[in-house]
Amino acid sequence: MLQINNLSISFSGQEVLNDISFNIHAGERIGLVGRNGSGKTTLFKILTGELHPDEGRILIPNNYTIGYLKQHLKFTQPTLLEEACLGLQEEEKDQVWKAEKILAGLGFTEEELNKSPIEFSGGFQVRLNLAKVLLGEPHLLLLDEPTNYMDIVSLKWLTRFLQRRENELMIITHDRDFMNAITTHTMAIHRKKIKKIEGDTIKLFEQIAVEEEVYEKTRLKDEKIRKETEEFINRFRALAARATLVQSRVKALAKMGKREELAKEAELGFKFNAAPFEAHYPMKLENVSFGYTPDRILFENLSIDIGKDDRICVIGKNGKGKSTLLKLMAGEIETKTGRVYKHPQCSMGYFGQTNIERLNPNLTVDKELQQVRPEMAYTDIRRVCGAMMFSGDNALKLVSVLSGGEKSRVSLGKILLNPANLLLLDEPTNHLDMESCDSMIVALDNFPGAVVIVTHSEMFLHHLANRLIVFNEDKAFVFEGSYQDFLDRVGWEPEAKKPRKDKDAVLVKRVNPQAAAANYKKQRKKTEDKIAETENLIDEAEALLEKLNLKIAEDAGKSSGPDIQAMQIEIHKHQQELDKGYKDLEKLVAELDVLEKNKPANA
Repeated sequence: MLQINNLSISFSGQEVLNDISFNIHAGERIGLVGRNGSGKTTLFKILTGELHPDEGRILIPNNYTIGYLKQHLKFTQPTLLEEACLGLQEEEKDQVWKAEKILAGLGFTEEELNKSPIEFSGGFQVRLNLAKVLLGEPHLLLLDEPTNYMDIVSLKWLTRFLQRRENELMIITHDRDFMNAITTHTMAIHRKKIKKIEGDTIKLFEQIAVEEEVYEKTRLKDEKIRKETEEFINRFRALAARATLVQSRVKALAKMGKREELAKEAELGFKFNAAPFEAHYPMKLENVSFGYTPDRILFENLSIDIGKDDRICVIGKNGKGKSTLLKLMAGEIETKTGRVYKHPQCSMGYFGQTNIERLNPNLTVDKELQQVRPEMAYTDIRRVCGAMMFSGDNALKLVSVLSGGEKSRVSLGKILLNPANLLLLDEPTNHLDMESCDSMIVALDNFPGAVVIVTHSEMFLHHLANRLIVFNEDKAFVFEGSYQDFLDRVGWEPEAKKPRKDKDAVLVKRVNPQAAAANYKKQRKKTEDKIAETENLIDEAEALLEKLNLKIAEDAGKSSGPDIQAMQIEIHKHQQELDKGYKDLEKLVAELDVLEKNKPANA
């Protein structure tokens, strides 16, 4: 168990975390939430020793390892596979198959394994760092916004991988569905304090809201009592006959203390500025094809009529052309064949992945926004600053000192200033916190124009999409229907079912025969032990369930309602454990089958 006791830290006199304490128990998978700038990444850096708190201490067990996905990109090996293998534990250095398996899950093809790491984009290089961290199998894995560099297929793989992982995990992500799918607990940094519960984000946010409502009602009640007490003291202070009673009230008032009013939490509350549009289609694509080189065609003969109130989500693997398609729609690049027809009344708001890079680092937030609409009154510019959570002096910050999330909000603010009837949004949520993502969905719901958005967030996909542009299996096509329709009728299975050339067999052949035989025996023994352990747990759970069911039957009519309800809750809990046990057993048996299939000849 890892313990954090009475930890505080400040930067430039500004308190970030104030006297926080919490524990991380064995097997817990914790989702860490909080507003941008609340201290989530700071807490990660304290846990890894990169930062030192002003006060408090962290108690880490002996030989307890912590793995952290770092964003700095420094590679020393000539190939992707060799670089990934640096993450393997010392006793597993010959188990190259593990590195290949994880790299495949993260979206690297077999042909790419022998390429140099520096040939890949920044997003894929971060995935390589993630592979190294996962291969190290640390006791505590810290992941800070891993979904920013994932496409939807790799994200599904990572979800399954983390669900099966036995050790501890703490993750920061703006993707609520992804977090809820893998975590057992949720922890919030809220008002510089920590609150941790067992359960998902919805349960935590509801609990915080209830607690703050109770606090505010109590504060108002206390204020009323305080005011009445002060009025009594002032009215009867001069009367000798009431002197004892007045003194009693004075003492009671002194003991009462005072609850401070809770400061209002800043929220990204905005709406996109709509430009009128009377025609049916602001944009049409006719047989559009594009490739950066003749031998790398990203999409061919893509046609779509974008309706004036469409919600079109662009989905698929990274590097297949999703961002390129939006650039083409925005007019930043030209088609190779076909044409993009833009209606004369079409007014676009474009948020691209390079928008943040185009901000002027030497300007303040308000001046950066003012450049978009120089004729606009300064008070209106400041109003937009406030909507983007840059109120007061925060609007006077230089762009150069802003975080990635803050720069993303400035870019969104620039879009708000120009009326639009077609929004082209390329991963607009990557640097937003969870609450800001919720605000984004509301703003898109209320926008009366058309939206084309690249996103890997299944929450956005399920909520928004009425049509899809799908990049899958080296082609792009239009799917008429919701994201759920796509999953039901098409899905990502063709990608998953591609032949893998029997990777496990190939990998066993790459090591020497003695090492292969030893590794096979070790893995088989480990899997058989796990199977035996899981079967024992299943037997215990079934025996306990039988005992509880018998007890309910025997006590029917004797026990009170609450007692029976408590036993039913206990039965439900053990039934869930039993179901999980059977699923685990099924996976372990499948693993054993794979081992047998690839058994070395000399084993």
